[in-house]
Amino acid sequence: MKKLLLIFTLISFSVSAQETEKKDYSKNVATLDSTIESLYTVISGDKGFKRDWALFKHLFHKKAKLIPTGKTEKGETISRYMTPESYIETSGEWLTQNGFHEREIYRTVETFGNITHVFSTYESYRTKTDDKAFMRGINSIQLMYDGTRWWIINIFWLQESKENPIPEAYLPKG
Repeated sequence: MKKLLLIFTLISFSVSAQETEKKDYSKNVATLDSTIESLYTVISGDKGFKRDWALFKHLFHKKAKLIPTGKTEKGETISRYMTPESYIETSGEWLTQNGFHEREIYRTVETFGNITHVFSTYESYRTKTDDKAFMRGINSIQLMYDGTRWWIINIFWLQESKENPIPEAYLPKG
């Protein structure tokens, strides 16, 4: 009986340790490129694919905002302010149920000191194998390098529309 209790205790401890063990995401935020790539990769996946929301939250500064902007049906320009957690709450299930892949197709980068601004043009697909994007837009991403890692401070984005096409300056050349 003591052996059985000891085995059960060891198994319980092992499972508990695995559940509380944190993944090492340091490579995901070591460079500007790895941070942006991780951002696009973590929200992308086919229908039914679970996202790594711990990695998603790791990319962002504790006071970061995600800010979509656009027009209402009445034509009013609006923006909505979300934390990474509220983005997960409002979009996470939809991403999993519908499938969503966002791919960066072009980028401009401006840096001063430890701050960087990235204009990242994207295309969105339902599956990895789709030939035609169902949506395009630009993510305006503000980042900070603290000497150790990159932090996303804000993402402010707008989807392309007939009234507001993506300018040639923010599309791939040739």
